[in-house]
Amino acid sequence: MATLALNGGKAAREKPFVGWPVFDEAEEEVLLKVLRSGKWWRFAFGQGVELTEPEEGEHSQVALFQKEFAEYHECKYGIAGANGTGTLEIGIRAMDLGIGDEIIVPAYTYVASATCVLQNNLVPIFVDVDPDTYNIDPDRIEEAITDRTRAIMVVHFGGQPVDMDRITAIAARHGLAVIEDAAHAHGCEWKGKKAGSMSLFSSFSFQAAKNMTAGEGGILLTDDEAFAAECDSMVWSGRRIGRPWYEFHRLGWNYRMTEFQGAILRVQLSRLEEQILHRELLGDYLSTLLGEIDGVSPLVRDERTTRHGYHIYMFRYDESSVGVPKQKFIDALEAEGVPGFGGYTFPLYRNPMFGNKKFINGGFPLGTEYHEDIDYALFAAKCPVSERACNTEAVWLPQNIFLGSTEDMDDVAEAIKKVLDNRNEL
Repeated sequence: MATLALNGGKAAREKPFVGWPVFDEAEEEVLLKVLRSGKWWRFAFGQGVELTEPEEGEHSQVALFQKEFAEYHECKYGIAGANGTGTLEIGIRAMDLGIGDEIIVPAYTYVASATCVLQNNLVPIFVDVDPDTYNIDPDRIEEAITDRTRAIMVVHFGGQPVDMDRITAIAARHGLAVIEDAAHAHGCEWKGKKAGSMSLFSSFSFQAAKNMTAGEGGILLTDDEAFAAECDSMVWSGRRIGRPWYEFHRLGWNYRMTEFQGAILRVQLSRLEEQILHRELLGDYLSTLLGEIDGVSPLVRDERTTRHGYHIYMFRYDESSVGVPKQKFIDALEAEGVPGFGGYTFPLYRNPMFGNKKFINGGFPLGTEYHEDIDYALFAAKCPVSERACNTEAVWLPQNIFLGSTEDMDDVAEAIKKVLDNRNEL
């Protein structure tokens, strides 16, 4: 029984894990090439860049990236933007839904999955997550469907795809669209099909912590040409391909991706396949190790998940049996040299934005002719798994540590075991 590092003992691990982001001379070379070209934005190459094929001659890095990323994910069209939040917002706007229409959203996810709904004067309706995967629970979706429901948004949380068989069947039965928030799911697969390719549209993020990154950035994928054209128009202020520069066809945004980001992401994409396989190998290995330790248990990997990205590796901490609050366990784990994190402090609907109805122009459209008011606090009773995950259960590990070695995973498991074996010190 070794003394915990939190109490002055020797840490279970003292060397650093693999850092993030991963980059080398390849990123440096392409960045310098863009810099020296003087063409730092996509439309320096022409205002009418086609959706699927870059223009002849010099190529925009953004246009090339759109094509390559879409092809890798088995989609026809890619529309790059400033960030994944923006591409979600634009995709929903292109659906041309009515004020007060509802979109079903998981309760355990990042705020962008709901704000993109509110930013379009629509209403997010929260559904609890599956206790084994923390993905939206298909068993709870139909009870949330009303005559206002227009779409189901799924989040492939942590890099494990949602049960798309169940989701698409429910959506078809009720005439609903499916939206994939694939911010965590670069290159992931459900039964051999790429995440992002199984819906009306999907949105990926390239924010600093994501498994592919340019610091910021996002992309929308779709197979619908007309839908892609609308999204492309909105990214650059409402213009349209092939039309005059000062001609605006709909309300648009300036959500463009820079040539610097496009160049970096093309290099990052070239590394993605190798990194996914490496994370997957180590993530599955760690799950085997944790399955033998009392007091913790890995999330369940669905056998139909043919590619798990492990953007976030999550395990469940059994606070009641261990007898130590989750945060104290995490503090002790960090002191042992393992970067654990408790994840979301509370489910999405508990954020002050929802309690105070600080949306567009106050609580609009809630409490108006478009939609009756909603007390979002009532979702707590409907989402016990999300509540438990936030309060006592979920522990996250970052994706970069899964780019190391099996010995690194041995250290992680040993640190967890050390803390649990010495729980009396806490």
